[in-house]
Amino acid sequence: MQIEINPVGNMCLLSPLEVNMLQKSVNSDLYQLYRNCSLAVLNVGSNTDDAEAIYETYKDFDIQILKRERGVKIRLINPPQHALVDGKVIKGIREQLSAVLRDILFISNRYLSIPKPRPREMITHIVFDIVRNASSIKLDSEPNLITCWGGHSIGPIEYKYTKQVGYQLGLRGINICTGCGPGAMKGPMKGATFGHAKQRNYSGRYIGLTEPSIIAAEPPNTIVNELIIMPDIEKRLEAFVRMSHGLIIFPGGAGTAEELLFIIGILLHPENKLQKLPVVLSGPKESESYFKELDKFVGDVLGEDARQLYTIIIGNEADVAQYLKENIDSVISYRRAVGDSYHYNWSLEIEEQFQRPFEPTHENMASLSLSKDLPVNELAANLRKVFSGIVAGNVKPDWVKNIRENGPYQISGDKDIMSRMDNLLSSFVNQQRMKLPGSKYTPCYEIVSEK
Repeated sequence: MQIEINPVGNMCLLSPLEVNMLQKSVNSDLYQLYRNCSLAVLNVGSNTDDAEAIYETYKDFDIQILKRERGVKIRLINPPQHALVDGKVIKGIREQLSAVLRDILFISNRYLSIPKPRPREMITHIVFDIVRNASSIKLDSEPNLITCWGGHSIGPIEYKYTKQVGYQLGLRGINICTGCGPGAMKGPMKGATFGHAKQRNYSGRYIGLTEPSIIAAEPPNTIVNELIIMPDIEKRLEAFVRMSHGLIIFPGGAGTAEELLFIIGILLHPENKLQKLPVVLSGPKESESYFKELDKFVGDVLGEDARQLYTIIIGNEADVAQYLKENIDSVISYRRAVGDSYHYNWSLEIEEQFQRPFEPTHENMASLSLSKDLPVNELAANLRKVFSGIVAGNVKPDWVKNIRENGPYQISGDKDIMSRMDNLLSSFVNQQRMKLPGSKYTPCYEIVSEK
């Protein structure tokens, strides 16, 4: 089966060089990246977080860029049938296919040739440039973007709660940004669509930020209307915090712990002491113990100052939305006072240890320093890398294969830190927060020694 579609926006016009770059016979690595990200978009609504299973199911899928007199067409060969209605690609999926084409080409053309390591200022510029190229910095829009983090494998009660919070945010005209996948990434967007509709707000924004190594395991949900693919997880996280005017952290697993440690580590930097960026941890009453465990881990390992950087609101959706609505005013006032952009937080200090991509090899995971003798923001950065590696070992195809071939990661550090981390990770496993419900989970890590 073959279908040809026109890309939307300025991606309908490509140079011969750009078309040639995405040919299978010319650049197999770039083509494969483009194919896999496109397949993920076409697989929207998938009920699996096993990227290898998706690739195996659709191994006869292919995508081609065709030169035409008036521009280009995208040819889809054997696409997933649920991406079609009456033989035509769903409009929202066609838009997301164009976003994949836009970001993969832009990143390849502009940044893959820049030598590494790159200066810290260059990394922040790259994040900004990709977001700007996606037309997601809208200077004429109200600055009120809230990022929602949380697990892709949450249960029905927690999912319903994320929808209700999104609904309350939507009633207040607030726009939503998430990791664009299922679970706590989809719920707030879905709820916000109802809140926006009830207020007759037809310009609601539902921004999905992803990256190539995770997009197949977490395909963009059906509500995302602005898809952005960042080059790696660190630039994805930086885009979240620089674009946002507040963050909500819903229940989740290792990825959610990674996100919390990322923002805590940044805000602990002395130069960010006056920054205004509200962070709320929230879930239904049934999730209260989850947040108590997470909060205790942060306090015991990183100290009381770290715990003061967020607010916990349990079981009250309206309070979450109201708290953030009120605090957005202080965010804007602060940025006005320091002369910063309303739509992109340039003044936030982000150290290189939070910016440079972390490769979760067995050697790198084993060599991470996890000691209370470290500066607290450096310890937070290393803890973030531990959880990032566990996420990779859980769902990212290359690292899942690596774990299968070489065994689980070996993680070691101070006795007290290791004990508390083991307890936290065990609670994630017991609560089925590592994989989608019903999936058998084999840990990709071992707490093997205490220094």
